[in-house]
Amino acid sequence: MRLLSLFTVATVALSLCTGGALAQDEKAKKQAEIRKATSASLQKFYKADPKLQDAVAKSPGYAVFTTYGLSFILGGAGGKGLATDNKTKKVTYMDMAQASAGVQIGASESETLIIFKNSTALQNFIDKGWEASGSAAAQAGAGGKSVGPGAGEQVISDASYYMLTKNGLQAGLAVAGTKYWKDKDLN
Repeated sequence: MRLLSLFTVATVALSLCTGGALAQDEKAKKQAEIRKATSASLQKFYKADPKLQDAVAKSPGYAVFTTYGLSFILGGAGGKGLATDNKTKKVTYMDMAQASAGVQIGASESETLIIFKNSTALQNFIDKGWEASGSAAAQAGAGGKSVGPGAGEQVISDASYYMLTKNGLQAGLAVAGTKYWKDKDLN
């Protein structure tokens, strides 16, 4: 009986260790996928506007996101990305969500680059998240290029915000809100 109890305890302990190792492998895999996607996104931004490479290098930090969205009257988008502190080289895995309402229809995949103007803005973005709102306009793109009023740079008081539309078509006029926050599972 005692041998059976010992065997049961050993089996449970082994299961917990194996489960933890599998969870760590899955976490590392997801982190690697996000790092690869954000690196590819950065290269697209640098190709679209070579001046961005210098701006990113000289900044206190930056964030890069890949997002996917659909809209028909109501819209939504979500994505993942990284915030990087250039001084410490620390990366923080982040999530992003957007909701919109208005006269709109479309589907798209886009990439966002946020270059922070000071360390406080970067740290607030990482620690507290960030909420932004504004209006959308007609935008279309393919092959990493973007056209329309939504393309290019939007200036925010403590950061510069750039967007590339990878593919898809969105048209209409809408009010949108975007929220960024730390990914609690990947950090």
